[in-house]
Amino acid sequence: MSDETRKTTHFGFETVAEEEKAGKVHGVFSSVASRYDVMNDVMSGGVHRLWKDAMMDWLAPRAGQRLLDVAGGTGDISFRFLRRAPTASAVVLDMTEAMLTEGRKRAEAEKLADRLNWVVGDAMALPFPDNSFDVYTISFGIRNVTRPEDALAEAYRVLRPGGRLMVLEFSQLPNEGMQKLYDLYSFNVIPAMGKVIANDRESYKYLVESIRRFPDQETFAGMIRKAGFEQVKYRNLTMGVAALHSGWKL
Repeated sequence: MSDETRKTTHFGFETVAEEEKAGKVHGVFSSVASRYDVMNDVMSGGVHRLWKDAMMDWLAPRAGQRLLDVAGGTGDISFRFLRRAPTASAVVLDMTEAMLTEGRKRAEAEKLADRLNWVVGDAMALPFPDNSFDVYTISFGIRNVTRPEDALAEAYRVLRPGGRLMVLEFSQLPNEGMQKLYDLYSFNVIPAMGKVIANDRESYKYLVESIRRFPDQETFAGMIRKAGFEQVKYRNLTMGVAALHSGWKL
């Protein structure tokens, strides 16, 4: 492909060729996999656990449902879902084998392994038939996808009629002053934490930059509607540091 026609995207604040982004993201998460859950607790002061619980409260898992947890990493969302929904099952899909390996260890420790499957795969080309799942979740992952609109289209395809999409992602604070303070913390403190805890400053620098490049709440809601979902709504968490987006395949 010539330089004139090559499509580009962003990797944090860097502009890269579309075909390069997945490899770069894979490198980030392979690097931090063993310390990923610890860093989530440290970066958010444990608040990410409250966000995920809020996600489950709104999602209201039901017995017998089949969940697809995309970019599911170490399985945090799937574990919560299965604890609330007896006889439910979950598939955790992630592009990074190292993250899934950490998740399998946790599943065995928490005695949930028999209700979980772990699949290495691409959110933009899911290896599942149409109308396969009751619920699709993606948490802190869609901003890392090269083309989020393709991931949303795939979510719509694999959900059964009546199925539900729910996205948990970092978002934008509505107050400019508060956003500036949050940026000051994010750009200065989080990469330093990454260096100390995960021995990887650059990966956490990318993660902070990727948050700033992600669309705001209303823009992302519009993307979900464009993918075909109805009754699209969102809720801000911690004043908009993160947001939950919900949509239905009707």
